Amino acid sequence: MKNILKWLTVLKKPSVLVLIAANTIPLYGVVFSGWQVFPVMFLFWIENVIIGFFNVFKMMLAPADESGQGMTRAALIPFFCLHYGIFALVHGVLVIAIFGGIFTETDLFSGIGQSFESVWNTAFGLAAAAVFLSHGISFGLNYIVGGEYKTTSLNRLMAEPYGRVIILHFTLLFGGFIVMALGSPVVGLVLFILLKITLDIISHIRQHKGLIVL
Repeated sequence: MKNILKWLTVLKKPSVLVLIAANTIPLYGVVFSGWQVFPVMFLFWIENVIIGFFNVFKMMLAPADESGQGMTRAALIPFFCLHYGIFALVHGVLVIAIFGGIFTETDLFSGIGQSFESVWNTAFGLAAAAVFLSHGISFGLNYIVGGEYKTTSLNRLMAEPYGRVIILHFTLLFGGFIVMALGSPVVGLVLFILLKITLDIISHIRQHKGLIVL
């Protein structure tokens, strides 16, 4: 009972509330704006890019390795940008190729154009902005104000985004296939987004261990 109360307390934390709020926008898009699979999947891919973006700033503020055994900040940050950038690019290509419907058109460029028409609107822009704001608030409250930058390391930050992104990557691909197989029903997409929100909360709590003491 005590642990349940602690978890409920965590859900009231500002960074967690903003995270949940940001994820309710795609729920609105699915229920009220007729979003299909691709806008949802593409939004979650954009979130992976945003995670990498803020991780660069985390690396800039993290303590340097004074042992002389690790790579310098000047070398590690560009290496992360290149490595994570390639990872995100491949993931993005898979999302567009699998869920964008590019092979339903007579030529590739028409298919790509059709895919992005579904995300070229105000609602999608607001959803992407909300995701960016969510991670920005978490960065400010937990990493800077909460002092996480004092206890982390460059090597840890180099690997940190991949654990969350890889889990979400396989979850999204598997869930997306199921939703597509069901013909993109609203109920399927809603359940899919709720699963993603749950994974986000768990990942957020694990990453920011100071949020909860079990």
